[in-house]
Amino acid sequence: MPNANQLSSLSLARAGKRRRESSYDRSGGNKDYFSIRPGDNTEICKLQGAGAITHIWMTMATDAPAEEVFLPRKIVLRMYWDGEQKPSVEAPIGDFFGMGHGLTRNYTSAPLMMSPEDGKAFNSFFRMPFADGARITIESEAEQPIKFYFYIDYEQYDSLPAEELRFHAKWHRECPTEGITEDGIDNANFEFGGKNTTGEGNYVILDAVGRGHYVGCNLNIHNLRDTSEWNWYGEGDDMIFIDGEPWPPTLHGTGMEDYFNTAWCPQQEVCTPYHGIILGGGPNWSGKISTYRYHILDPIMFEKSLKVTIEHGHNNHRSDDYSSTAYWYQAEPHQPFPELPKVAKRLPLPDIKPFNQASLDRIFGHQNP
Repeated sequence: MPNANQLSSLSLARAGKRRRESSYDRSGGNKDYFSIRPGDNTEICKLQGAGAITHIWMTMATDAPAEEVFLPRKIVLRMYWDGEQKPSVEAPIGDFFGMGHGLTRNYTSAPLMMSPEDGKAFNSFFRMPFADGARITIESEAEQPIKFYFYIDYEQYDSLPAEELRFHAKWHRECPTEGITEDGIDNANFEFGGKNTTGEGNYVILDAVGRGHYVGCNLNIHNLRDTSEWNWYGEGDDMIFIDGEPWPPTLHGTGMEDYFNTAWCPQQEVCTPYHGIILGGGPNWSGKISTYRYHILDPIMFEKSLKVTIEHGHNNHRSDDYSSTAYWYQAEPHQPFPELPKVAKRLPLPDIKPFNQASLDRIFGHQNP
């Protein structure tokens, strides 16, 4: 098939038919959205036969005068390929479309975008092939009913080439990551001391089993450390273990900002096709950060397994709120996903300080999400 990402291929003949599922009003009126109530798990799309989803557009709003806060964390997007019973895609909808913290912002990358107004128009251009049907569901854990609009644009084929892998995406959170106490340690040792020679304790972005390739992630951090000392959160190295290899892995990086293709403890917000910073944080790197790295031109292949990890601070010293969505392709079956936390365990933390275990217990009902 032609490579649709290259302008030079646009003139080549293509097999298949262009199709669409959308939320248009079937009566011919103007109610062009699905009404989804709190607690509903709605199948919005069921495709037959072979094909590939090539574009998704979605937007939503509460069906009430007052806007509901953190709505993108309260709505769960799931996708199923070829009659499978467990999803291959499962994430809060905002996180799936590239931005965490239950927020939206205007930004643009090659595969994912949030577009005006205020980043509330979600777009995906990831290719999502299927050989024998596809389903997409929306589960609402919002407090109010929502209006949900969507386009699912896809190509329909007589059959799917055997070499096509299936698209996967999975959300993960640790709040807080397991760091060390600061008691009796000066700031230089807290930020830079010790050695990590195993990768154990790193934050895990993806843990996949099978054959495929990883195509990137978004990572969202809430800096929970309350200090007037130098408080850079991102000194941790990325470590990507291919096919069960030991430490040091073939792909061992030099720091969080380096993996995300930026430098020198950045806070400037920038969007490029394959990497960017959507939220840069506040003074002394405080508050909330959102960044992405998509391996569109440099996917990471694996034959047996892949574990994508990153230190939370050098030598995993820091205890911050980490969440991420990983994207990859692999041959089925995939390893079953851990159960997605309920909405109370997905909501972002308030922008208050200081945070300690007692305050986290109060927020999360004495349970660590």
